[in-house]
Amino acid sequence: MDLIRRESVTPADAGCQEVIADRLEQAGFSVEKMPMGGVSNIWCKRGADSPTLTFAGHTDVVPVGNLDRWTTPPFEPTIRDGWLYGRGAADMKSSVAAMVVAAERFVAEHSNHRGSIAFLLTSDEEGPAQHGTQHVMRQLQERDELFDWCIVGEPSSLQTLGDTIRVGRRGSLSGELTIEGAIGHVAYPELTPNVVHSALSILDKLASRQWDEGNEAFPPTTFQISNVNAGTGAANVIPGEINVLFNFRFNTEQSPDLLKKTVSDELATIGKEFRFDIDWHVSGLPFLSHRGEFMKTVFDEVHRVTNAHPVPSTSGGTSDARFIVPNGIETVELGPVNATIHKYNERVSIGELDTLATVFERILERLLA
Repeated sequence: MDLIRRESVTPADAGCQEVIADRLEQAGFSVEKMPMGGVSNIWCKRGADSPTLTFAGHTDVVPVGNLDRWTTPPFEPTIRDGWLYGRGAADMKSSVAAMVVAAERFVAEHSNHRGSIAFLLTSDEEGPAQHGTQHVMRQLQERDELFDWCIVGEPSSLQTLGDTIRVGRRGSLSGELTIEGAIGHVAYPELTPNVVHSALSILDKLASRQWDEGNEAFPPTTFQISNVNAGTGAANVIPGEINVLFNFRFNTEQSPDLLKKTVSDELATIGKEFRFDIDWHVSGLPFLSHRGEFMKTVFDEVHRVTNAHPVPSTSGGTSDARFIVPNGIETVELGPVNATIHKYNERVSIGELDTLATVFERILERLLA
């Protein structure tokens, strides 16, 4: 609740990391601040030996939208009917809190535990993600302090806590497409080809295309149009250009270059009277963690504590695990039910929150006690 009260809309941290650092210091953790480009990052560690289990997460949240759509103010945590409401309740201040509590409980029982426990927290996950986990990982790599295992506390569960554990993610490729034509009078379409009509035909082909069938680890690649803008505001003017935002969530059957080429080849058929330009942005490549002792332990303990049979998944959006897994670090994403993330009246089950802390504690006991 203390974390939710803090209006840490990305990239602000609003003091969340100070709250966490104070508690971890009392449990014997060292705390190192790693700010970068207006982003708050901390690296907290207890122990100096291997193996190291790192809890990773973010303290920033997405904007709240229209305040009138919230039943209670988004930054006034409210308990009602067994739920905790507030922005960040599910994504992902609840996981961060559960991680801290689990570490506190474990250290109290096992002050001389083997290996090390670490926390990597940033306020730049919901935003560009350029100065957060990516920056910290570079720093740790440069000083040869990379860790062995990682739990990212993203809300992975679908229906009940532990039913889904993410072991990888699809890549994300976004494009901003501008197609230029000419303005004209709608009464004389023979004089001015309509750029919108031509663009929609091609966009329909891209949207209905089956890009691939996926594979054993990943679902099929998807293409989604997220924004379309055209027109002068007048009903009797043929637009001079159309602007389209779109996104690919792609698997390992694709590459950014292949997707870019396919789109460009399709647009090349639009006609000589039109010109097009695309600004591309890759926010993450598809990744898949290897599965070893750590992952088996996580799946076993989730089942033992929750009685769920967790399904390994690579669906969903991007996460900061994309900056961790490529370093050869065995990584899972495990957190509460994600049904209300980024929505009005975001909430987390109080019972499942307590259970999540127990799961994290049991994993620590299995690996480091």
